[in-house]
Amino acid sequence: MGMSVNTNVGAMAALQALNSTSKGLATVQGRINSGLSVASTKDDSASFTIAQNLRGDLGGLKAVTSSLSRAKSVTDVAVAGAEQISDVVNQMKTLAKQASDEGISTDSRAAYNKDFKALRDQINTIVDSSSFNGTNLLKASGGSVSALQSLGSSASSGSYTPDSLSVANQDLGLATTEVASTGSGTGTLGKNSEIDTAAKAQKMVDTLDTLSSSLNTKLSTLGSASRKIDAQMEFTSKLSDTIEGGIGNLVDADLAKESAKLQALQVKQQLGVQALSIANQAPQTITSLFR
Repeated sequence: MGMSVNTNVGAMAALQALNSTSKGLATVQGRINSGLSVASTKDDSASFTIAQNLRGDLGGLKAVTSSLSRAKSVTDVAVAGAEQISDVVNQMKTLAKQASDEGISTDSRAAYNKDFKALRDQINTIVDSSSFNGTNLLKASGGSVSALQSLGSSASSGSYTPDSLSVANQDLGLATTEVASTGSGTGTLGKNSEIDTAAKAQKMVDTLDTLSSSLNTKLSTLGSASRKIDAQMEFTSKLSDTIEGGIGNLVDADLAKESAKLQALQVKQQLGVQALSIANQAPQTITSLFR
C-alpha cells in the first residue's frame, strides 16, 4: 500500500484496539465497583431475568418471615399466660383441698377462701394482659391469629390465595357466673366462685380438676402451634439464604479475576497509547522524501 497523508491505516487500527481496551477497562471497573458481573439486562438478559425473579421471591420470603414473627409473638404471649394460669389453678386446687377439711376452724377456712378469691381474680387479670398487637388468644373477644407460611397459594382455581397457618382462640376467661355442680359432678369456675364451706370446697376440687385437664389440652394446642411456627421460620430462613446464594452465583463478579483483568487491561491501555503515538508519527516520514 502506498504512503498517504490522507489515510493512516496503522493509526486507525491502533485507535480501534485502544477503544476496545478502554471499553473492556470500563466494564471491569464497573464490575469491581458494583461487585456484579450482571448488573443490567444488557450484560446478560437470561441471568438478569432469572435473578430478578429470585429477588422477587426473596422479598416475598421477607414478608413471610415478618408475618410468622408476628404470629409467634402472639402465640408465645398466649403460652406464657396459659402456663401462668395453670400454675394458679394448681394453687387454687391446693387451697380447695385444704378448705374441704371439715375439721379446720372457720377462721382458717376464711383465710383459705380469701387466698382462693385472690387467685381466682388473678386468672382474668392474666387473660386480659396476654395481648400482643391487639390480639389475645386467651380472651373470648381477643380474636385468632393467622400468618403466611410460604409463597405458595392454597387455592387451585388459579387465583392467588395466600398459603397460611392459623392459631385458634383458646378462651381461658372465667365465666360471668358460676355454674354449680350437682352430686359428684363438676361445675364451672366463675368470677364469684368461693370455698367458704367444706361442701363448696369439695366440689371445687372436682371443678378445678376438670379445668386443669382442659388447660392442659389448650396448652398442648398452643405449644404445638408455637413449634410449628418455629419450624416454618427456620425453614424460611434457610430458603432465603439458599435463594440469596443462588442470586450471587448468577450475577456476582469474581473480584479476584476482575482484579487480574484490570491490571492486564491497564498495561494493555498504556501499550495501546504508545502504539497509537507511533502510528500517528508515520506520515511525518513522508516529509523526508521532499528534502
